[in-house]
Amino acid sequence: MSKVTTATKRLLLGRPFRSDTLGHTLLPKRIALPVFASDAMSSVAYAPEEIFLVLSVAGLSAYMYTPWIGLAVCFVMAVVVASYRQNVHAYPSGGGDYEVATTNLGPKAGLTVGSALLVDYVLTVAVSISSAASNIGSAIPFVAHHKVLFAVAAIVLLSAINLRGIRESGAAFAIPTYAFIFGTLGMLVWGLFDVFVLGSDVQAESAGLDLQAEQDHLYGLAFVFLIARAFSSGCAALTGVEAISNGVPAFRKPKSRNAATTLLLLGGIAIVLLMGIIVLAKKIGVVIAEDPETQLVNAPEGYHQKTLIAQIAEAVFSGFPPAFYFITIVTALILILAANTAYNGFPVLGSVLAQDRYLPRQLHTRGDRLAFSNGILFLSGAAIAFVVFFGAEVTKLIQLYIVGVFVSFVLSQTGMIRHWTRHLKTETDPEARAHMKRSRVINAVGLVMCATVLIIVLITKFLAGAWIAIVTMAVIFGIMTLIRRHYDAVSRELEEQEWEGVLPSRTHSIVLVSKLHMPTKRALAYARATRPDTLEAITVNVDEPDTRALVREWERSDVMVPLKVIESPYREITKPVLDYVKRLRRDAPRDVITVFIPEYVVGHWWEQVLHNQSALRLKGRLLFEPGVMVTSVPWQLNSSEHAKRAHWDSTAPGSIRRGYTEESDRK
Repeated sequence: MSKVTTATKRLLLGRPFRSDTLGHTLLPKRIALPVFASDAMSSVAYAPEEIFLVLSVAGLSAYMYTPWIGLAVCFVMAVVVASYRQNVHAYPSGGGDYEVATTNLGPKAGLTVGSALLVDYVLTVAVSISSAASNIGSAIPFVAHHKVLFAVAAIVLLSAINLRGIRESGAAFAIPTYAFIFGTLGMLVWGLFDVFVLGSDVQAESAGLDLQAEQDHLYGLAFVFLIARAFSSGCAALTGVEAISNGVPAFRKPKSRNAATTLLLLGGIAIVLLMGIIVLAKKIGVVIAEDPETQLVNAPEGYHQKTLIAQIAEAVFSGFPPAFYFITIVTALILILAANTAYNGFPVLGSVLAQDRYLPRQLHTRGDRLAFSNGILFLSGAAIAFVVFFGAEVTKLIQLYIVGVFVSFVLSQTGMIRHWTRHLKTETDPEARAHMKRSRVINAVGLVMCATVLIIVLITKFLAGAWIAIVTMAVIFGIMTLIRRHYDAVSRELEEQEWEGVLPSRTHSIVLVSKLHMPTKRALAYARATRPDTLEAITVNVDEPDTRALVREWERSDVMVPLKVIESPYREITKPVLDYVKRLRRDAPRDVITVFIPEYVVGHWWEQVLHNQSALRLKGRLLFEPGVMVTSVPWQLNSSEHAKRAHWDSTAPGSIRRGYTEESDRK
């Protein structure tokens, strides 16, 4: 890389970390909480709103069910948190649901979980960032009219922060996450105290609006379906719980206990915030409509519907605007940072899948800052695609959401039940058996609850967009299966064949020549140094005058290697050389042909465009020929010194003290 490129990379990402410093990047609980729990906590900013939005179809009278729906969501969350505390103790290696399902239910179940979670992580980023754009749009109209642009920019920024490493991103996200927690708790405590203790008449700006019901005649099964759909939308609050089970290796020791404690904190805070917002929103008369222009019949002209949490903050802090803006800002920040849960879960899961040969191996390696850089970049690209395609609309994106995470929940809990059952068959200690039985009951309850929610989600959201997520999971499942099949085939091909150890009878070396200059002379000298049985130089006649001039110069020189001219009536270079090499192979199939190709080493990318193109094409074709070896003979142009100096200028701190200098490397 050039010096400017290296400097820019170091400015954005920082200096690279040594592999043996990985232990220093592990997270204490106070940093792990904002890193892994921001998704579940931030869901309280849009999950309650989605409940209100779905019920708005039946009119204001349907809002009376919001507390009960909220309680049902909180109960499911408590059960799932209790279930996953068993997971992190039983499987602390970081495979999470994927490892649980693969170990106990088989590879196909594990691959189903892997594909479901990959899709869910992408949608976590898309939904969180889009919701942040909506919240900021409540205070800044410009963002409301350019949500897609804002969302894409936020994803790019978030990617850059995560590429700097998990510990640095965690430290950067801790302050906004804790600001949201304490800010929202303060708003809820003050609002509920003001309403229920002081008896103040706190009203949201939308409290006086009438809501035109689109389907006010719903009865029986239709109304039950609407309640179930509102419940499934509220269950978006459960996303992110599984990220801690995937990220156990990122915790400090004792890893399992710290992860379980963080999971308990996550569940407790999320439940309190979720119920507090729902109760306070209903008490102050918040009205949220899916289509404000048609459903809000008496809204003033030019009315812009704010988000639910923005309306609560505006009503509670009506006499203190800075508090309203503070809540709006920290809510937007936590929604942006909620995507950080996916940025910690997706790359780790991708690394585990790559290690098991279901994804390209590039996803398994860490980057300069010990983060899984390729996974981060892949996640960002996929999330941007969803945001652009759906116009950063939360209501549209959330229909695709949570399907994947509940598929993984169901398979994970099923796997844990089999895990405890298998261990109970061999365990004899009464105390340990009692613990296993208790854990199995918890996971069984978790399975029933998660399976129920999954069925409700599939019934209520399939036609609304959930089918897109299901199709995407199936496609990813198929792709990962094909990748594994390819890696297995290559492994068998490389291992099953027996090496005969038969040496070639002769070596025939060829030096490609275009001009008799220094690169050609170096290639000829190197080819002679390898002591081949036969050595010749060849040139392709694509221009008659140039070829005649080369032959005359060759005859006048002191070069002892014969020059052979290959005719090319159609002015091609690659095909005549290939035909000549194939002819040599046919005449002597036990011989090895070595082709020496002089190449320029340049210092700028644009110089590479101007040079070496014929050599690259020829090498690409020769590599497919059996019994043919291709050797590049480099010739460094003056411009390559620029790239070499940039390399030495970017050495790590302390390299000179340890003796890693340009001079020592030359030796």
